[in-house]
Amino acid sequence: MDVNQPKQEHLLALKVMRLTKPTLFTNLPVTCEDRDLPGDLFSQLMKDDPSTVKGAETFMLGEMLTLPQNFGNIFLGETFSSYISVHNDSVQVVKDILVKADLQTSSQRLNLSASNAAVAELKPDRCIDDVIHHEVKEIGTHILVCAVSYTTQATEKMYFRKFFKFQVLKPLDVKTKFYNAETDEVFLEAQIQNITTTPMYMEKVSLEPSIMYNVTELNTVNTGGNGYSTFGKMTYLQPMDTRQYLYCLKPKSEFAEKAGVIKGVTVIGKLDIVWKTNLGERGRLQTSQLQRMAPGYGDVRLSLEMIPDTVNLEEPFEVTCKITNCSSERTMDLVLEMCNTNAIHWCGISGRQLGKLSPNSSLHLALKLLASLQGLQDEEWKSISGLRLMDTFLKRTYEYDDIAQVCVVFSHLNPES
Repeated sequence: MDVNQPKQEHLLALKVMRLTKPTLFTNLPVTCEDRDLPGDLFSQLMKDDPSTVKGAETFMLGEMLTLPQNFGNIFLGETFSSYISVHNDSVQVVKDILVKADLQTSSQRLNLSASNAAVAELKPDRCIDDVIHHEVKEIGTHILVCAVSYTTQATEKMYFRKFFKFQVLKPLDVKTKFYNAETDEVFLEAQIQNITTTPMYMEKVSLEPSIMYNVTELNTVNTGGNGYSTFGKMTYLQPMDTRQYLYCLKPKSEFAEKAGVIKGVTVIGKLDIVWKTNLGERGRLQTSQLQRMAPGYGDVRLSLEMIPDTVNLEEPFEVTCKITNCSSERTMDLVLEMCNTNAIHWCGISGRQLGKLSPNSSLHLALKLLASLQGLQDEEWKSISGLRLMDTFLKRTYEYDDIAQVCVVFSHLNPES
């Protein structure tokens, strides 16, 4: 804290104190074994110490509260509270006292005074008190500027200022990742790390979606009609610990294109995080609008609408494909070609005519496959590959490999193998 003292003697004295809650007292226990020279001396001293918890004297946490000895740390999202007192140290009446409190940040200057009206007079040994509050929304250096102006009995105008400098630190480290599903759903993973030195009680972590999306929170488990958090009953986040939150976003019908894809850069929403520290001091952070780049599927998009989880070896199975013309202007004339692989074979005629597909329209196609490759294990995951779509108008071929994976179960063994 930097304080600039006034260059001349003034009739009024200004005091500024930060308002914070007390902290729990911590002691450093000293113990030894009974056979050591001190014997039970240390144990008895800790039992007689009024600051220790009775029956748990060896724990560092005491049962007393201590007032802060310094300005302490201020974290982004917390509320900065300060007590301002102007005292008349003289023996004369002072008139027209005006007290102003401004907070200077790197980008703006905020007026925090509760009242901008001047006090008519202040008698000797009397004071003017004010409490200011401000929710800190910027990190970095902050300067509290307190200015006092008044008039003496000799009608002399007096003025002085004091500056109080403090740093605002970052309490949380928030990282986000986006995962695009085969459908138009988007999964958002938010990694939140406590980078302070004290535990945090995570009161709320929610995603406020943009007008284009509906959101489903995936951080609870529902069993028997009752839901509970995936993090358990304890919602404390210890220092340097990280917690991962998951959300599923689906575009609203009025914003989704006919092709089923929102193209380009889209605004997802923002995270709202509320926590408590120490003895219930609350902090809140809102991220800026999260954006993601929607995946590009080219002119033709192929997705699987239905596929079995497991299939039996050498037994045909069906999948349902959806083919979408993502072009907004051009009609396509498509031909389906199927290229077999070593593991899974397509059943049917390759070179099948699918007909014309108008812009932003789709068609569904049922196809049969057969798993023929036998491995050494009881089951193996095999990749479905080898589909080709050819547009006869432009003579352009679209290749689709690693479309999906199925679990091939070896339900029986061939005795001749």
